[in-house]
Amino acid sequence: MKITKTLMALAILLTLGFAGCKPKDADIKANVETALKANPDAANVTVSVNEGVATISGEVKDDATKAAVAAAAKGAKGVKDVVNNTTVPAPVVVVPEPASVTTALDEATQQKVKDGLKDIKGVTVTFSADKAVLEGEVTAANRMKIMQILAAAKVKSDVSKLTDKK
Repeated sequence: MKITKTLMALAILLTLGFAGCKPKDADIKANVETALKANPDAANVTVSVNEGVATISGEVKDDATKAAVAAAAKGAKGVKDVVNNTTVPAPVVVVPEPASVTTALDEATQQKVKDGLKDIKGVTVTFSADKAVLEGEVTAANRMKIMQILAAAKVKSDVSKLTDKK
């Protein structure tokens, strides 16, 4: 009887001893964070651990970095599994300027604008690198004609110095 009680007490002590040796989540988290510090691309990655399962989150630069970060976390002492919630940003798309607008005014375009404006009295035009600057006093009807001439020539313009005749 005494032997049975002694064996039972010994079994309980051994069970508690082995259960107490299991790594704590805080220690596992520290191990994962140490493993991730070796990768400079993992600077924005955060770690949480629950019952030995490490969850990593944050933004990484590409898919290769995402895989490397997960592998580093998996290799840390005490990690049972890894949940990889890291994200890769979408690529930046550069939209080119529409080709329909002239960006540099060549001689032919300038002449087209001048020819169109020659019958409109009181208007002067000067050209900068990519636009026509108009000055003068015009009627509403002539202002409409000027806008049509500029649109037909596909020319950017500055008409802020045009004033309306009364």
